[in-house]
Amino acid sequence: MRKLLLLLSALALVAGVGSSAAAETDAQARATLIVRDSRYGKVIWDGRGFALYAFTRDRRGGPSRCYGACAKAWPVYYSKGTLRAGSGIKRSLIGTVRRRDGRRQLTYNGWPLYYYVHENRPGLILCQNVNEFGGLWLVVRPSGKLVR
Repeated sequence: MRKLLLLLSALALVAGVGSSAAAETDAQARATLIVRDSRYGKVIWDGRGFALYAFTRDRRGGPSRCYGACAKAWPVYYSKGTLRAGSGIKRSLIGTVRRRDGRRQLTYNGWPLYYYVHENRPGLILCQNVNEFGGLWLVVRPSGKLVR
């Protein structure tokens, strides 16, 4: 009986640790932005782990200049609900800018943020420092600086 109680206690402890890790992962997934390592160092990602890019043709603090074919290749990261800063993100750098259709695009340090259409799973960075649609597409550091 004593062995059974010890086994049940150990299982409860493991289950508690697992649920704590799951809660942390869930909180990160709900975050608007998170920081993760990449081959370019620490950069920002959405809460699901998809890379986010800034477009140098945009002006920091200004509206997006990516519409039409550009926005098809580089989908906009739209703001949904409460903006949450994950671990390593500076909440004061998260913002939005209004697009022509009235929707709010998420910004970081004033840079409108985008995805790359062919990054179909978390953790990919396929188009860092690519010149397309009149500007460079660059991932963003947690400081808000663009990776060049």
